[in-house]
Amino acid sequence: MRVLRTIAVFTAIAMTMATGLTRAQSADSGALPDWSGVWQMTTNTVFDQATVQPPGGNANTVGTREFPPYNEKWEAIYEANLGLVARGQFPDSITTCGTPAGFPRMMNLPAGIEFVVRPEQFWIITEDGPNVMRVYTDGRPHPAAEDRWPTYTGESVGHWEDDTLVFETISLKAHMILDRTGVVLSEQARIVTRMREIEDDLIEAHFAIDDAEALTETWHVRIQYARLPPGTRMIEFACAENNRNPVDEQGRTLTLDREGNILDQL
Repeated sequence: MRVLRTIAVFTAIAMTMATGLTRAQSADSGALPDWSGVWQMTTNTVFDQATVQPPGGNANTVGTREFPPYNEKWEAIYEANLGLVARGQFPDSITTCGTPAGFPRMMNLPAGIEFVVRPEQFWIITEDGPNVMRVYTDGRPHPAAEDRWPTYTGESVGHWEDDTLVFETISLKAHMILDRTGVVLSEQARIVTRMREIEDDLIEAHFAIDDAEALTETWHVRIQYARLPPGTRMIEFACAENNRNPVDEQGRTLTLDREGNILDQL
């Protein structure tokens, strides 16, 4: 009888512990937002809609520009890039399919984007590219300086503040292009992103960008993403297979039709 009572006690304890663990897991899981499905940005691909001129301008249109808080040196770099854009000679890696879009540009692409929410990580997966970024939310710090190097998506660690994801990204490559107007940042860029669902099926990302080399103050940018209808599928878009945008001997990026005829010439 004593053995049976002992077994019963241990069984009760085990069930209590399991129930408590299940509730804790459910609470943790329930605290995280449901950002499943496919999303798409609600504007064109100008990175900073707040400062773009002309208002509503398109990054693919010559004459469109933004006004980041650049210092004199980096404003000159941007103006030089704008000149290359006007001549059709800006070496945009997206156009030539040379490199990944990287961060934060992968948040500024026109096709589908997925946000995968897990307790220990947050993933960003884009249709264009494709690009994949991981944000660690398990409490770890950034790697030590000697253990990291500049990459396209950098190093990101973050945490949740109620329904808002906050993460910091460092160790980005120099002169990462943010859009086709020629906006770039230095290796010193440090970006704090805050993401939350501001209303049903609408996420807003607020980027606070500090760059001791390029900027005179924090640059604040907001981009919103609408959830696409249920059942929307992400497609595989392998940019490296693009053969319709060759670069000619003058460095101009061309667009060809299916027969190889040039569609746009400057």
